[in-house]
Amino acid sequence: MKVGVISDVHANRVALDAVLDDMPAVDALLCAGDVVGYNPWPAECVDILRDRVAASVMGNHDRAVVSGAVFSFNSMASAGVEYARDELNDLQREWLANRPTSTIACDGRVRIVHGHPDDPDYYTYPDEFSSELLGDEDVLVMGHTHVQHHDVYDEGIVMNPGSVGQPRDGDSRAAYAILDGDELTVEEHRVNYNIESVQEAVRKAGLPERIGSRLVEGR
Repeated sequence: MKVGVISDVHANRVALDAVLDDMPAVDALLCAGDVVGYNPWPAECVDILRDRVAASVMGNHDRAVVSGAVFSFNSMASAGVEYARDELNDLQREWLANRPTSTIACDGRVRIVHGHPDDPDYYTYPDEFSSELLGDEDVLVMGHTHVQHHDVYDEGIVMNPGSVGQPRDGDSRAAYAILDGDELTVEEHRVNYNIESVQEAVRKAGLPERIGSRLVEGR
């Protein structure tokens, strides 16, 4: 079984389209959260993924949008949350609200969380990856850091596919991964997309321009 793994789309439809166009044929698509936030296509990204993902979890931006709560976000993140709240319809909000904080996929072999198995808001960077994060699953998928990385242990795989819509690992290209469940291997992928068109859409939506300019930096 080959599985496409994505995370942190952050309402960047241009990047999401590029990833899905680039992705080879897979048996399932998994998402580690934060479909919305920051960029100006929250409704479109929710619609695309609710029709395509086999399993997904709720990210902190997703939770902020559907809960109405105010979190300690910076001005860019807060603006993206408010924008998404205005853009989503009831069905789209319901889909986001029904995402769990942790879920099991692929016949119990894959666990998906957003930040950490014990804390959905904890940023688990690659230097904290270890086999101790694994439970009964063969593969643990995390998002949240926007940093693409995976490690293979005797006990299984710990991985972050990176961010589709706002990479923060110094590479501006949209990130995703392919998990081979039979061989227990991970292929990390990057794909170029039209960042200038996202920057223009950010300006037209009245969102902070820094949301678009940082995409070029991969930060």
